[in-house]
Amino acid sequence: MLYKLLYYFHDYYTPLNVFRYITFRTALAIITSLLITFLTAPWIIGKMRKLSMTQYVRDDGPRTHLRKEGTPTMGGVMIIMSIVLSVLMWGDLGNKFVLIMIASITGFGLIGLADDYLKVVRRNPRGLKGWYKFGAQIILALIIGFVFYFDPNDIYVAQLSIPFFKKWLIDLGWLYIPFIILVIVGASNAVNLTDGIDGLAIGLVGVASLANAVFVYISGHSGFSQYLQVLYLPGTGELTVFCGAMFGAALGFLWYNSYPADIFMGDVGSIGLGGALGTLAVITKQEIVLTIVGAIFVIETFSVIIQVASFKLTGKRVFRMAPIHHHFEVKGWPEPKVIVRFWIVGIILALLSLTTLKVR
Repeated sequence: MLYKLLYYFHDYYTPLNVFRYITFRTALAIITSLLITFLTAPWIIGKMRKLSMTQYVRDDGPRTHLRKEGTPTMGGVMIIMSIVLSVLMWGDLGNKFVLIMIASITGFGLIGLADDYLKVVRRNPRGLKGWYKFGAQIILALIIGFVFYFDPNDIYVAQLSIPFFKKWLIDLGWLYIPFIILVIVGASNAVNLTDGIDGLAIGLVGVASLANAVFVYISGHSGFSQYLQVLYLPGTGELTVFCGAMFGAALGFLWYNSYPADIFMGDVGSIGLGGALGTLAVITKQEIVLTIVGAIFVIETFSVIIQVASFKLTGKRVFRMAPIHHHFEVKGWPEPKVIVRFWIVGIILALLSLTTLKVR
């Protein structure tokens, strides 16, 4: 709420008027979260090494990954910390959507933290039991679903927006709650599965954050939403600050997570960021568009599902290894090439998702 304190004195010093603009505060959120992540990373990396909180690498993955054993992990703690602190400084805490997003990224991050704790501190390679982790994600998503579904001020409650069509809405009724759970939990696990090579997941999260910033700003702006004929959702524009904080944190962390990584974000980061992306999509009624913005995450998830189903049914594997980024590694692609090419595809898909704003 630092911005409100500064804005309070705008009558005495006119330039302080800039703090009422979402775009200005978003820029500050980007810079703030980037600096917090960038500057705290060296200390955290050193601390993680000292406490032996390092990555355990399973021997059933690509052989080239065995050298990553001993790399500090749980860097997602500083990602979430920098996002939350930045939003607390430059976001409007009187906005319910901001509070929901803080609760979402923190809640999913804590689930990931419990998983990382068991893997890293207790040296349990399996971490949190699958059903415990999955169950906790469902419960948190269910709570978020109830908050939206029983909001008396949401005139579009239970409405599913169809991209490329002018305000074509499908009323899901009570089915909207399980749909929300599917979107949020699916996004959380999809990002988690993608976080398998240096910088891949956090780079794609940064791209998705920028695309989402455009969606939330337009949906919360009466003029732009009317011109582009998208749903006007009062108050969602403030989430542009949150998206900016995510983008800044992603950039700051990528400096240390790029190949070869000095630190991994762990489940605390991937599950937390994935849950946040899913919640953003639900708030802005862009659940279907999320599958375009985050198509790489979706493909990674389906590659695992296809691989497991094929092996159980036929005894044969479709990919050399799943998730699919490992398939290309085993084929002989150097890890940096896989990362950059996936980023390129992610950027193209993010640009494609933005066309849904105008092609209607």
